[in-house]
Amino acid sequence: MGVTEPVNQSTETRQYSHRPASSNESYLVEMDSLRIIIVEDENLLCELLQNALTRIAGFDVVATYTNGQKAYEDLERTRPAVALLDIDLGLGWTGVETGLRLRQDDPQIGLVMLSNYALPDLLHTIPEHQVKGWSYLLKKSIYNIESLVRAIQGAKDGLVILDPALLEMAARQRKSPVHQLSKRQTDILALVSQGYTNSAIAKTLFLSEKSIENQLTGIYSALHINSGNPEEHARVKAVLTFLDQS
Repeated sequence: MGVTEPVNQSTETRQYSHRPASSNESYLVEMDSLRIIIVEDENLLCELLQNALTRIAGFDVVATYTNGQKAYEDLERTRPAVALLDIDLGLGWTGVETGLRLRQDDPQIGLVMLSNYALPDLLHTIPEHQVKGWSYLLKKSIYNIESLVRAIQGAKDGLVILDPALLEMAARQRKSPVHQLSKRQTDILALVSQGYTNSAIAKTLFLSEKSIENQLTGIYSALHINSGNPEEHARVKAVLTFLDQS
């Protein structure tokens, strides 16, 4: 893999110029590829993430960092669509602080928070007007490439994608009105939180898309969400309400 180390760039930044290729595989970066930065102070995990993501068509890891300040300083140059952030960075800003700083300069950037532990109160530390486009994954879940890609794509699309472990914790502790949800509705809400579309949920649960739509209508009603308001993102609101009342 080609690695470019600009003369004026801190050694805390690892800048990658292109993707690896072999005789059997092509990983050329397309013009419309999704630009990603990684902020992770565990070098082995950072390299694992970078190697995994550069092998996914349409993804381009443009830089990695060991601290949030440097990632923020380079934001204008790197122009990422999504940032993967370790919540527990060893020095300087935390992952959440880094995410909030990045959002100040680029409100559209998607953020994927990575943690060794389930932190059910994480989203409540984020200002409500900024919470869309924040995903949350346990580090053990990144080995499931499908889950990792779903979290990244969801963050880019402005969704809130949560690790299944966080949903399970919330389900065990849920209170009114979330307790009104049936098991089927809870299952559907869990899939919504993981970025599944109605079509994907229908295939997973062996139901029709119309049935999923009806179930979602029931979920919105139980959680007092006005799904008819075009300014309200009902799916995101449902996931946040589920957590807020857990």
